[in-house]
Amino acid sequence: MRPHRLLATTASLFVLSPALALASTWEIDPPHSTVEFSVRHMMVTTVKGQFQKVKGTVELDEKDATKSTVEVSIETASIDTREAKRDAHLKSPDFFDAAKFPALIFKSTKIEKAAKSKFKVTGDLTMHGVTKPVVLMVEGPSASIKDPYGRTVRGVMATGKLDRKDWGMSWNKALDAGGMVVSDEVKLEINAELVEKPAAVPEPAAAAKPAAPAKATK
Repeated sequence: MRPHRLLATTASLFVLSPALALASTWEIDPPHSTVEFSVRHMMVTTVKGQFQKVKGTVELDEKDATKSTVEVSIETASIDTREAKRDAHLKSPDFFDAAKFPALIFKSTKIEKAAKSKFKVTGDLTMHGVTKPVVLMVEGPSASIKDPYGRTVRGVMATGKLDRKDWGMSWNKALDAGGMVVSDEVKLEINAELVEKPAAVPEPAAAAKPAAPAKATK
């Protein structure tokens, strides 16, 4: 085998072999994923809502998950609390101001192992025009399996909490009996099904062109 062909074949094996691959790309499957939040309402009950439109990518280091990266984008206007008037208020400038800030963006900055199959993921959350760090406790990823459509999938679950005032969302009303209408603390729960993105197949290396024959001298 010619040297350049041997090198191309060896490189292809390192890229295509699952045993040798160091990283893989996984995308959030929106129909099988939820981004939920909950707040205390009038100090007596917990109200939950979710965002219906989410997309994201996980660059997973199979050998060392702490070297992985996560990026998630959520459409602000997809907020749903099962109450149209409340959703309209949440989309208004009093809260998310969805017309001005159409997306919430999370980008991981650090991943630390917390326990077996559990990680502490720190990242920057951009919301309402403000970027602040948040910490998520993540369980997973689960072992990968094949779904009925032949795709490779796995799951993760993340929880966290934040103070909405840190992102400039301070609207509230005092209650006559004391306390406020809406808690400042917001609890988060994300359940995501991840689909592996097929690795790009490298193009074979172009064969070296033979050298042009030397011109005969007279």
